[in-house]
Amino acid sequence: MKRSALWCIALLFAGVSTARAQGLTMQMSNGWAFTFTGNVNAFLVYTNGSVDSALGPIDGGLVGPQRVTRIRTGLLPGFANFEASGKEGDLDLKVHFGFAPQINSTSLHDNFGAQIDMREVYLTLGGGWGQILAGRELGLFQRQNILTDMTLFGTGASGGTLGAGGTTLGRIGFGYVYPNFNAQITYSTPAGKPTQFSIGLFDPSVVCGPNACAAATDANYQGTRLPRVEAELSWTGNMGSSSSGQMSSANKIMLWVNGMWQNTQMSAVSVQSPDTNPSINSAGIGGGAKVDVNGFSLVGSGYYGSGIGTTLMFGQLDGSAIDPALQARKSWGYLAQVQYSQPGTHWTIGGSWGESHLDETNGDLASLDGDPDPLVKYNRAADVMLTYQWTKSLRWVVEYTWARAAAYSGSQNTSNQGSSGFMLFF
Repeated sequence: MKRSALWCIALLFAGVSTARAQGLTMQMSNGWAFTFTGNVNAFLVYTNGSVDSALGPIDGGLVGPQRVTRIRTGLLPGFANFEASGKEGDLDLKVHFGFAPQINSTSLHDNFGAQIDMREVYLTLGGGWGQILAGRELGLFQRQNILTDMTLFGTGASGGTLGAGGTTLGRIGFGYVYPNFNAQITYSTPAGKPTQFSIGLFDPSVVCGPNACAAATDANYQGTRLPRVEAELSWTGNMGSSSSGQMSSANKIMLWVNGMWQNTQMSAVSVQSPDTNPSINSAGIGGGAKVDVNGFSLVGSGYYGSGIGTTLMFGQLDGSAIDPALQARKSWGYLAQVQYSQPGTHWTIGGSWGESHLDETNGDLASLDGDPDPLVKYNRAADVMLTYQWTKSLRWVVEYTWARAAAYSGSQNTSNQGSSGFMLFF
């Protein structure tokens, strides 16, 4: 197997031009298979931002007043996926490495070493009883919310100024909370059936607020004594029938619900009395539906949470998870989306609207002493996307996004953003 693997790697770097659109797959003599797949994308983005009401900053706002042009990676990073799979005894085995390089710069002429995000490193073992995944992979809570978002194949909001070292935000913070790629041990029921269920133990995270965390030691709650629990239940069914009277797989519906819970103590150090080391419970529930019928694709999803923040989980971008009294804030959001693919053509057009809200608490009000509250009230965005599937592997995307952030103080920022780019999958 070692010699076969070395030959695979050598061939990949010597001439990946032999790979087809489905990726490059090599069968080894011992029954294992090696696969290389991925994508590269690049978008030209122009953002025209403005301050609609100069009443101070917006803490947790995702819309900036800058007017800026960028050429960058979209919401989906570039990916280079290496995978080896085989069967030993009754077990189906697989290892997966997913590198996510990005083309972005930080506005400097000489920007050496664009970010390489090691997003996926995991193994799986499975059989007729289901599958266990161990390693780093996308989380379960809010997973389908982001995977059904059309801006995953574009830029979405905040393509101009935020995430210069990473991807754009898409609708992260504008309709759902980012699930992130997390270390986990997750069980999933057997694939290929209408009902799918996954549940896992996840590497726990510190909880930040009311300020963002530059490091884990900046968090107000640092005691991750217990793992986080995340779960997802989905059901997929066919709708309607073809002219022959058989069920049509093109017309289908998917329903899902997901959730998470984590208990985090204030201190990571063992103490004698629980009274000197309080804890916070972070919990969330999400769900949605996706209906595909006669060229139309309709998506509706939403979430509600306590102590999870409004953009990145646990307030790690903006400190939105907890208030100045160190109590959990409530947050909620939703997304509504429609797409239409003209039969017999390569064109798809879509539109969506989404919002993420953060509720003000008594702790927030008590800390103000009568001053206006700069805390973000909502981030909302409307998005229109036109896609041309040029070839089986290449797509061209044109997108327009209107976005607004508003604070409880009344301050508002608004942006209009246009982007166009290419995505090549192999």
